[in-house]
Amino acid sequence: MTENSRPLQGRVALVTGASSGIGEATAVALAEAGAAVAIGARRKDRLDALAAKLRDGGARVLQLDLDVTDEQACTAAVTRTREELGGLDVLVNNAGVMLLGTIVGADPEDWRRMVQTNVMGVMYMTHAAIEGMVEQGSGDVVNMSSVAGRTARKGAGVYNASKWAVNAFSESLRQEVTGRGVRISLVEPGAVATELTDHITQPEAKRASQEMAAGMTRLQAEDIARAVLYVVSQPQHVAVNEVLVRPTDQER
Repeated sequence: MTENSRPLQGRVALVTGASSGIGEATAVALAEAGAAVAIGARRKDRLDALAAKLRDGGARVLQLDLDVTDEQACTAAVTRTREELGGLDVLVNNAGVMLLGTIVGADPEDWRRMVQTNVMGVMYMTHAAIEGMVEQGSGDVVNMSSVAGRTARKGAGVYNASKWAVNAFSESLRQEVTGRGVRISLVEPGAVATELTDHITQPEAKRASQEMAAGMTRLQAEDIARAVLYVVSQPQHVAVNEVLVRPTDQER
């Protein structure tokens, strides 16, 4: 690769939910762009395979056993990244679950899982990282939201709410750190071919999601990884605060 094709050379990134899908593809994209990458997730076997792949490509890699619903684990992940990779320049809050279903007759445990992972996980990781970024006068926090964070529809109410929360948190933080060199960005995918739909527990909701996906050519995880790379590769004076990426044939 030429120097221009490695825009993140010398930078350190941490990606949550890195064991599959968008997180895995993002870790690969950032490493190929020159970043040292900390990869965090709960599935050790998947992380082992990803770490080996990244190292084979010449990247510096740190594996983190990370459950983002555990505040202490989030703090420890950021601390280890800074100590073992020499800093933290890019945080990609990608870990999430999508437990679609009606509100009437729902299992509130699904709600708790979504709020703890999609909302509190983003907050815990960001809280652990942001002060150091402000002190160093630079850094990128990229929060993986969703087209679901821009609208609401029946059968997705709590998932919608979790992503709306991410959007509001991100915009508030963006305003708070403006002028301090830190950029806060949202990436909002539409329908992507990942494992997210596997988590759905309500049979009708799972069937509806599968039928919707069958009617379009869904995005691939690599499409979203390119969007993340675009955001964090901009010159320091350029902040791309929001990127919405849908399949061409996705209506809403």
